Amino acid sequence: MKQAISREQYQRAEKLMATNTGKYVFNSLIKAHWLGQTESFWYKRELRIASGRGKQFIRVDSRQNTSRLAFDHQKLAETLSHVLGKACDPDNLPFEQFAFEHDEQAIVFHVEGEPWISKLDDYTCAPLATKDAKTAGSHQSVRKDELPSPDGRWAAFVTEHNLYVRSLETGEIVQLTYDGQPYYDYATQPESRTTAVTERLHGVKHPPTALWSPDSKKLMTYRLDQRFVRDLHLVQSVPSGEDVRPVLHSYRYPFPGDEHIAQMELLCIDIEQGTIVPLDAKPQPVPFLFTLLSEGFRLAGWSSDSKKAYFVRMSRDCKTAQFVIADPQTGKHCTLLEEHSETFLNTDIGHLSEVADRSVVYEPNIRLIKDGTSFIWQSERDGWAHLYLYDAQSGELKNRLTQGPWAVRNIKAIDEERGWLYFTAGGREEGRDPYYLHLYRVRLDGSELTLLTPEDAMHMVSFSPGLDYFVDVFSRVDLPPVSVLRAADGRLIRELEKADIELLLAQGYQMPQRITVKAHDGITDLYGVLVRPADFDPARKYPVIDYFYGGVQRINTPKFFCAEAYAGGLDLLGDAQPFAQLGFATVIMDGMGTPFRSKAFHDVSYGNLQGAAGLIDHVAGMKQLAEHYSFLDLDRVGIWGVSGGGYGSVRAILTYPDVYKVAVAGCGNHDQRLYVHAWGERYHGAYDADLYREQDNASLAKNLCGHLLLAHGDLDDNVHPAHTLRLVDALIKANKDFDLLIMPNKDHRFYTDCYFIRRKWDYFVKHLLGAEPPKGYMIGEAN
Repeated sequence: MKQAISREQYQRAEKLMATNTGKYVFNSLIKAHWLGQTESFWYKRELRIASGRGKQFIRVDSRQNTSRLAFDHQKLAETLSHVLGKACDPDNLPFEQFAFEHDEQAIVFHVEGEPWISKLDDYTCAPLATKDAKTAGSHQSVRKDELPSPDGRWAAFVTEHNLYVRSLETGEIVQLTYDGQPYYDYATQPESRTTAVTERLHGVKHPPTALWSPDSKKLMTYRLDQRFVRDLHLVQSVPSGEDVRPVLHSYRYPFPGDEHIAQMELLCIDIEQGTIVPLDAKPQPVPFLFTLLSEGFRLAGWSSDSKKAYFVRMSRDCKTAQFVIADPQTGKHCTLLEEHSETFLNTDIGHLSEVADRSVVYEPNIRLIKDGTSFIWQSERDGWAHLYLYDAQSGELKNRLTQGPWAVRNIKAIDEERGWLYFTAGGREEGRDPYYLHLYRVRLDGSELTLLTPEDAMHMVSFSPGLDYFVDVFSRVDLPPVSVLRAADGRLIRELEKADIELLLAQGYQMPQRITVKAHDGITDLYGVLVRPADFDPARKYPVIDYFYGGVQRINTPKFFCAEAYAGGLDLLGDAQPFAQLGFATVIMDGMGTPFRSKAFHDVSYGNLQGAAGLIDHVAGMKQLAEHYSFLDLDRVGIWGVSGGGYGSVRAILTYPDVYKVAVAGCGNHDQRLYVHAWGERYHGAYDADLYREQDNASLAKNLCGHLLLAHGDLDDNVHPAHTLRLVDALIKANKDFDLLIMPNKDHRFYTDCYFIRRKWDYFVKHLLGAEPPKGYMIGEAN
């Protein structure tokens, strides 16, 4: 008779889901709100109070090295209690942020969606008049679908396929383009961006994809041509309302090898003159999911004097990149640099693994500086990601800014006046995890390279407007965050906060352990995380779950403390904490073929997507871990992942059935021939039938021996449900037993749904632990 997992264990597991643990963590991420152009800022301090959570607003003067309450919380609470007619706790005021106004003599905040103002001399409070609300805070009158100009006078927006601007002073609307049409319009995003249908169904609108010039007189944008891109279709089988007829949703989505893909026609629009000037002689392809003007993937910009524009032209195969300077008045342009790779360039990919506060965006490392006379370029030409300074007149190399067997990650700030470049990088400090980001600075002549964040940890920084100070939040998976204020030269000014995780540990949170193994070559170090079972007994054997991601464009192992859920509710530890409560050990690691190390390390994946970002290294690493940690039971190893991890999990159980006995694969892109062209063509090469056939998981269906659960949302506009259904067809033809879960009305992020999470737990409990889960358990309900 099978052992039973108790409801209490599931309850403990649910309590430690990343979407639930945030209430047990305090001050894990201090976000500095810099005050105008000063070196002062405020941040929100989280408090443990009798009712659970509270907060204070702290004002820091960097120059004076002082810290105090931003205002009198007690007096404001008393006034608000009176005017609102209900009690307000001074340690938990009814707003999350505020803005100083009138030379810091007043604050503006929102209560229940309405703006209020409080004068700090007597703490009188009053609703803010509409006309005042428009000027208080940050662009109160700007809609979410508008792009404000730097001077705050204009807001650009798109309607009926054309681009407009609206005066934020008078409300006057000026139409800038007149010939936009469906799929040949201005400043929109391509439908192959993997969220087109989801956003359409939820009414999500975006600001125009454009860049204002610093003087707010011009807009750099494009006309996007998707007229000839082939349609892809989703069928909504369970529509809302009384009509039961399934609904068809179509969107333009090119596959590898398709003749037509989305093309951009770059142009500049003069707001005052009403002129439209083409910036490039020919359209250029959209090389990845977004265009070169999209936030986070931005490969275009302006000189500080607004007299020059620049952009990077990427070839469709992502093997060639060109740096182009253009005159926004005439459209005359010049290609100053061309770079080529035999495999792929990552010039246009922002290093989004740095994103940890759900809002920060990091752009590619290309900048036009010194009023357009020089530009910075990132290249892996010597095998490592480094920065180079070029002359923007001749295109001649001035000097290297960085060099060595380590990788630059992100430019954080450029102080042209004092001649400093600030950037993050990994792998330079000997004996440390090469993925940890440290902040450095270097002179613009390449001299005086200096480490500014010495702690052996992952660092995330925010600079003051004057670049004299920065806030540094550093942590590791086994080190709760510490937030400090530093001077621009790295000197520690003061500690701001240390995260409080006492309540989290009291819930049974297992502190992750950092691990290092050798890749399958026996030479290369690989880095990962191990989370032990909650009832750990070194004399026992525990089943192991490999939380896996098979995409080659990013890493999967978290590098900062991540007890909480991040963007989209994603658990960066892959449910390791709930699994620990259910009796499993979890391993996360990154194999060869992934970014942020050497070019050769990443190139392992080129033309080798079937390698699933180093799956063979996971197999080698598991064996090494079992030799070192005898409690890991290699006869009971499971694997799970979503998207690229769904692909990799299926690849694992079909390629290594002797190692992986159970797999849960969510929304896997099981055949890159059905995925967006830009991903497959970049990392697998130009379409070739024989080459692409090798990576198709369906071709290995006959190898299935263990237990496999396939899951997909039927409205997944990123990885189409056909990926899973084609694999299902192959498994049926091979006469294999498997389990299938289709979730109606769910998009690519269905894996955050509580029903899927519970089914995933059940599957591993039954088939890997050999136990019975509690019947009728429902996450989110009283159990």
